[in-house]
Amino acid sequence: MLIRALITHNYGVENMERIRQLGYDIIEKSEKELYFSEELRDTEVLVCYNPFNTLDISKLPNLKWIQLTSVGIDQVPIDILKKNSITLTNNKGGYSIPIGEWIVLKLLEMYKNSKAFYQKQSQKIWKIDTSLLELYGKTIGFIGTGSIASEAAKRLKGFGVDILGLNTRGTKTEYFDKCYSIDKINEMVKLSDAIVVSIPHTEKTHNLLNEEVFQEMKNGVYLVNIARGSIIDERAMINNLKNGKIKCAALDVFEKEPLDKNNPLWEIENVIITPHNSWVSEMRDDRRFNIIYDNLKRYLSNQTLKNIVDLNKGY
Repeated sequence: MLIRALITHNYGVENMERIRQLGYDIIEKSEKELYFSEELRDTEVLVCYNPFNTLDISKLPNLKWIQLTSVGIDQVPIDILKKNSITLTNNKGGYSIPIGEWIVLKLLEMYKNSKAFYQKQSQKIWKIDTSLLELYGKTIGFIGTGSIASEAAKRLKGFGVDILGLNTRGTKTEYFDKCYSIDKINEMVKLSDAIVVSIPHTEKTHNLLNEEVFQEMKNGVYLVNIARGSIIDERAMINNLKNGKIKCAALDVFEKEPLDKNNPLWEIENVIITPHNSWVSEMRDDRRFNIIYDNLKRYLSNQTLKNIVDLNKGY
């Protein structure tokens, strides 16, 4: 008997046929306003990003596994998954290379003051900037040492920087010169010239970077956030951007997205704002599908799935 799989994105005729050939009965539906119908009742596997605003998965009695196309799981109704013993896997590693490149890009843009040059170009102003700094010799501290941080750290090694990492227990991680446990965050940020936020958002990491932590940072620290906006206390960050404690921040994520037009971050000169765009590359669909296809094969043969999320930890 074929396994019913609800897939909310078309990965191309050939790829969808490859999934059918594995032994799946595919229902393909767009996530936009996807509601429960009798056609979906026998769904055992759900491959999606976020249909949960309209699709009540508690009405799918046979649902056993959800494969996300995202790394983050904020959109998922975890209480239903726990109650119904539904396995959750994510796209961990699928976006690590483009985001790793993005982190390097934003660090260089801030140290080389690229934003000011672009502004002068738009006004046809020819003026040398003598305030530019080298990335060489700086200490870069990563809040989180997962696959995204590792890809960035690997690339930063060629710039002659010292790389520090923060994770749950201070576990030694490749490409990082030293790692600290999360309870040593103040110790790590004191040493960092630039800080990259790349840790999952959970109850424990909500507003992890608060006023107390900002006060432990170096004066003139640089900040990059590609994780989740709520890991940083936005009000405290804004205050420290205005008073110069934070020299510059490159922010790709925010507490509320899209960023409200009245949010003061838009008007702060020493902020680079991008619309949650760091994960995008021409390889994103290929990598995403490869993870999905591999796990679909594993599911049929009762092998351990890749990227299983610990629902209690939140990552």
